Order: sequence, then structure tokens, then C-alpha cells
Amino acid sequence: MGTAKPNWTKLELHTYILLLCANADSEETEEEINFIKSKTDQTIFDAIYKEFQADTEKKALKKIQRNIEQHAYSNMELIEFRKEVYQIFTSDGKFHRMEKNLDRILDNILY
Repeated sequence: MGTAKPNWTKLELHTYILLLCANADSEETEEEINFIKSKTDQTIFDAIYKEFQADTEKKALKKIQRNIEQHAYSNMELIEFRKEVYQIFTSDGKFHRMEKNLDRILDNILY
């Protein structure tokens, strides 16, 4: 009896990954949250944010990996997505060690 969410859409997955990136340094800023909200609609954001808050980092990475495998991303989609991830990471003017570590993990999952 699993409680795993069925496959996410690309937009839901995108939102979840950006939330994980915003939380990498343990501080979700208003700027980061507003940026993520600008990439999705409020209903999706609210549902994914609620789910994200209930997950551990380990569980989040497993969900991301499982869902990435369900979608075929073009190189252009990945390039654009990586730009958004980097924008989240550097929104405070710094690229923290924990953000660098998550960036490396995401590279391994995405590519």
C-alpha cells in the first residue's frame, strides 16, 4: 500500500524541483517563491508546495528521479530549466555549498 503520488506533469515536476532548489540553503525567500509562482499557476503551486513541505530531501530526490524518467526532455528544455535552477540558487547573490551539492545531484538525475 504505497502513498506515492502518481506521475506528475512536467509543470508539476518543474515546480517541485524549483521548490527543492529554493530550500537547498534552508531559506525560502519571498523572491524565490514569487519566481516559482511566476512559472506555474496558483493551484499547481499550492498542491505541490503542500506535498513538498511534507517530504524529506531524500524522499524528494526519489520522487524527482522517478518522475524525470517519465518525461522526455529536449536539450533546449533542459538548458532553460537549468537557467531557472541557477537563478533560484543565486537569487541571494551567493552560491552556497549546499546549493552546489544539490546542483551536482540534479545534474546526475537530469542528464
